[in-house]
Amino acid sequence: MMEHCINCQTEVDQNYCPSCGHPRVLKRIDGHYILHEVRNVLNFEKGILYTIRGLSIRPGKNIRGFLNEDRNRLVKPIVFLIVTSLIYSLINTFFHFEEAYISYSGESTSATTSIFAWVQSNYGYANIILAVFIGFWLKLFFRKLPFNFFEILIMLCFVMGMSMLIYAVFGLAQGLTGLKLMQVAAVIGFTYTTFAIGQFFDKGKVKSYVKTLFANLLGMLSASLLAVLIGALIDLIR
Repeated sequence: MMEHCINCQTEVDQNYCPSCGHPRVLKRIDGHYILHEVRNVLNFEKGILYTIRGLSIRPGKNIRGFLNEDRNRLVKPIVFLIVTSLIYSLINTFFHFEEAYISYSGESTSATTSIFAWVQSNYGYANIILAVFIGFWLKLFFRKLPFNFFEILIMLCFVMGMSMLIYAVFGLAQGLTGLKLMQVAAVIGFTYTTFAIGQFFDKGKVKSYVKTLFANLLGMLSASLLAVLIGALIDLIR
């Protein structure tokens, strides 16, 4: 009796579907499969290490290439941001380095205090939300360039992911050595973000980096103001 591909329902009489290439029978998941998946993630040719290397050396060129030429060379941006945020969160869980460069205090009963306390405790996830605000200002400042808002968000996923890694590396170093390094990490992270975004839009013009600097600052300011307004509204309703 002829079998059918479970993916596209094409008749299959060989090991792989002639239409979509899906295997007729999937191998069971075992230790070899797990090792294979780990190697794929860490693959230096098209895995996360390759992505980190490309974003470290030529972030603008590599992200443009992902958008316009080849979307298989780099790790998918959402996956990259999730993985780097997970690395950041795991290291922070052990060494608690966030308190060294993120601090907020206020009335303990205030909703605004609770919001900023969440940001302080979940900076990796808060950075994802922050990307939306920065993306808005970048789209406004670079509206003459042919990038839509969603392409800018994809670019920010890569850049924010790299900034998470920078903070994670410095947090690990601080935890192991006892040196106060997170203030330095904050400066380097902000500098990298400005450099990478400016290079993405137009690396040859100084005003590209100036616009990026202001977009970063305005993005953080507008996100903070919205958090304060939401907190004040919740307190008012209470």
